[in-house]
Amino acid sequence: MNAKVLRFGAVGAGFWARFQLAAWKELQGVECVALCDRFSEKAESLAHHLSIQRVYSDVDLLLRQEQLDFVDVITEVDSHAPLVRKAASYGLPVICQKPMASSLNVAKQMVRNCSEAAVPLFIHENWRWQTPIRRLKELLVLGKVGTPIRARVQFVTGFDFLKNQPGLASVEQLLLADLGVHILDTTRFLFGEADSLYCQTQRVHRGIRGEDMGTLVLKTTAGMTVICQLAYSGIPVEHDHFPQTFVFVEGERGSVELCADYWIRLTTEEGTLARRYPPPRYAWADPAYEVVHASMVLCNESFLRELQGQGTAETTGEDQLRTARLVFAAYESAARGEVVRLPTSSGVCS
Repeated sequence: MNAKVLRFGAVGAGFWARFQLAAWKELQGVECVALCDRFSEKAESLAHHLSIQRVYSDVDLLLRQEQLDFVDVITEVDSHAPLVRKAASYGLPVICQKPMASSLNVAKQMVRNCSEAAVPLFIHENWRWQTPIRRLKELLVLGKVGTPIRARVQFVTGFDFLKNQPGLASVEQLLLADLGVHILDTTRFLFGEADSLYCQTQRVHRGIRGEDMGTLVLKTTAGMTVICQLAYSGIPVEHDHFPQTFVFVEGERGSVELCADYWIRLTTEEGTLARRYPPPRYAWADPAYEVVHASMVLCNESFLRELQGQGTAETTGEDQLRTARLVFAAYESAARGEVVRLPTSSGVCS
């Protein structure tokens, strides 16, 4: 007997939707049957490109007329909360693009709305699903360098981030909300939760409202120090391999480094071993974003497994409140110029 094919509707036909929906097509047992965007021309164009059956410009009409198993929200941040609440009111599981919301309270309300409706909420946080980052995590879990003591996580680029997303020039919360959420979630994934955070931000780019450079220092609950260096500043950078993330970890028995072009270098008293872990390649992926776009497939697959009752997704709404808390704590720290202590309680929804 063939397993049921899960049907979903997508809301949003912007820059990232093209790749998010293409990533779904790599998986068996799921189909996007309808696409909704308030600009119907955009939705029609993308639906035609991806062979999606029906197009809507009204979300309520989509939810009333289609027999869906879940909804994928791929829109700007300010629309996330109302769209998640609406989908939940129809009893539908929701996948929502990152960042969750423009405030921690709104993010908490999104989780509560889905909990009260007894439907799961997932956040499309794909960065941790990158092939080299997953391998780095495996090496840490295997104890190859012993207990980690200190780490550096770096994403500094001269890439013109406004080329594909010009709307980012007008947002007040820029680097930390757009890129920082990825890097802080990856830091959580690799090293666990933090109990304190210090952040400084700067604005280098002309013609933008938000910050485009940031430096963060986190102390994990295990006593590890993690330094995060982020920049969208547009300054020419010698070691710029956009959109790759570099990580260097010092442990009790050695070090491990994720460096350029997906190489991981493991150094112990026996010497240094190096191996390359490139991402899989897909015809639809933009070569300039290949490691990011490839990670979308595994991220989507994790949601699909849970929706099929075959596994548990990592980046649930509840889990991603912890990442959101770090992001907004970073803004608080930068504004106050002080270390921010983070709650140790697991009740992040309170």
